[in-house]
Amino acid sequence: MSQETNIPKVQKTEAEWRQQLTGFEYDVTRCKGTERAFSGEYWDTKTPGTYTCRCCGTSLFPSETKYDSGSGWPSFWAPATEANIAEHTDTSYGMVRTEVTCSHCGAHLGHLFPDGPKPTGLRYCINSASLKLLPEPQE
Repeated sequence: MSQETNIPKVQKTEAEWRQQLTGFEYDVTRCKGTERAFSGEYWDTKTPGTYTCRCCGTSLFPSETKYDSGSGWPSFWAPATEANIAEHTDTSYGMVRTEVTCSHCGAHLGHLFPDGPKPTGLRYCINSASLKLLPEPQE
């Protein structure tokens, strides 16, 4: 796993975020929205590369940790580095879940569940609208 802990915090006004993002991306990343299962750009992508934060470009998940969870959202068993992911208790909709956000810009990414595969047993269930895939260079 890479160590990207020296990235400064990204702070923008709501107007700046609205200008940078599509309406849907803004709803998901800045307002804690979600996309429908099996509808996001990356739910079944198998392209090798690095998934970065749509808002600030921080490295979030290597494609090597992506797997098909059957949930309809991109799922990963580990982040690129834990320092780039923040966890928060989410009690919305009468549930208790762990929300995950980008630790550098605060973008809502999705949720973390303890039902993933080995070696971590974790499932980072992430909205495609929160991600941008940087494919590995082809040789």
